[in-house]
Amino acid sequence: MKRIEVLKTYKIYIGGKFPRTESGRFYEATNASGRSIANMCKSSRKDIRNAVVAARKAQGAWQERTAFNRGQILYRIAEILEGRKSQFIEELMLQDSTKKAAQIEVNDCIDRIVYYAGWCDKFNQVASSVNPVSSSHFNFSSYEPTGLVGIISPESSSLFGLVSMLLPVISGGNSCVLIASESKPLCAVTLAEVLNTSDVPPGVVNILTGQVSELWSPLSSHMDVNAISICSRSAYIKDIQIASADNLKRVRTYDDEWDVQGGQGIQYITDFQELKTTWHPIENIGGSSSSY
Repeated sequence: MKRIEVLKTYKIYIGGKFPRTESGRFYEATNASGRSIANMCKSSRKDIRNAVVAARKAQGAWQERTAFNRGQILYRIAEILEGRKSQFIEELMLQDSTKKAAQIEVNDCIDRIVYYAGWCDKFNQVASSVNPVSSSHFNFSSYEPTGLVGIISPESSSLFGLVSMLLPVISGGNSCVLIASESKPLCAVTLAEVLNTSDVPPGVVNILTGQVSELWSPLSSHMDVNAISICSRSAYIKDIQIASADNLKRVRTYDDEWDVQGGQGIQYITDFQELKTTWHPIENIGGSSSSY
């Protein structure tokens, strides 16, 4: 008698926990040949709202962490991912990657996490400035996190595109709600398991699976979401820009070419930062300048 394979059910990730979707729905993820490879939760509008609440609650404390500590935590993600390489390679192969391509993708992901971990306590010094003014003041401009960022992962990438969009957001002190690739969702939930066993505080990263066509609207129209990150190949860009206008969300679009030289950089961090300018008076005493 032929044995019936028991497929793994991948749950969503909200507030540091792995609940089933509020709607109770699921869909079968398949590979290119149509073979079922996993059961995935089909998230709902309510799941989006729950994830936003968790992300907003976590964002302030994450922003207040020292930049050096955030870098340590991101480096810890890379350490854990290094120890679970074989699992990610296997999942990428289930989603039609060759073994060699899967090995390269996982190694590139680890390197990219380390790259952004290194930027955590450096990008503000590099991107900030002291501005010339024609008055008795010092004038400084520095960066602060935008807040809560909605990320819609590239459909063509199970892991590398997701990591490349996620890491610059959280390295700058933001929290996020991330919608995984609908057709290649396995690695997104496994990455959530990595995050959950690292030192990333619960709620900083929330990962949902399901139909992007159903989830982009409640995410981009939510009044407590401050920005949206999406790939330029998405069919929903114009609709998202319109839905984001009510609370003036920042919408950033990126080419889905993360393996090129320009696929990483400080600009991906500052895209989700707000520039704060501070004026500091100078008192002239006896012809010399002193600050107080």
